[in-house]
Amino acid sequence: MRELVIWLVLLVVLIGVEIATMGLTTIWFAGGAFVALIAAALGVPLYIQITLFLAVSVVLLLFTRPVAMRYFNNERIKTNAESLVGKSAVVTTQIDNLKAEGQVVVDGQEWTARSTMDEVCIPKGRVVMICGISGVKLIVEERKDEIG
Repeated sequence: MRELVIWLVLLVVLIGVEIATMGLTTIWFAGGAFVALIAAALGVPLYIQITLFLAVSVVLLLFTRPVAMRYFNNERIKTNAESLVGKSAVVTTQIDNLKAEGQVVVDGQEWTARSTMDEVCIPKGRVVMICGISGVKLIVEERKDEIG
C-alpha cells in the first residue's frame, strides 16, 4: 500500500511540473510512474515496480520524445536571426577569420561574418550562403554557383 501512495504522489508531482513548465521534460517519467502505480496496485514486488518505472520512462523518452518535439514545435516561429540561415548575403568587407574581420549585408542589414573555414578568405562583392549563427556573427561559405 505504501508503494501505491509513493507512485501516486510521484505521478502527481511529475504531471504538475510538466503543466507548470510545458517543456515536455517530465511527462515521460510520469508515464513510467503510471505503469509502476498499476504494478503496485497489482501487488508486484517493489524491485519490479522500479524496473518498470525506469524502463518505461527511458522507452518513452527515447522513442516518443523526438516525435512529440517535432509535432509540438512545428508552429514555432524562427527569430529574425534564425530565419537568415540558408539565405544569401553579399560580402561588404573581406571575410578573413585569421584577422577577425568580415561583414555582409543580408535583407538590408549589415552583419559581422566569419567563414566556415579559417583558411578561406572571401573577397568583397562575393555572394555567400549563411550556414549558421555564432553569437552575433553569421557563419558563411561562398556559394558554389558564384565561384569562377
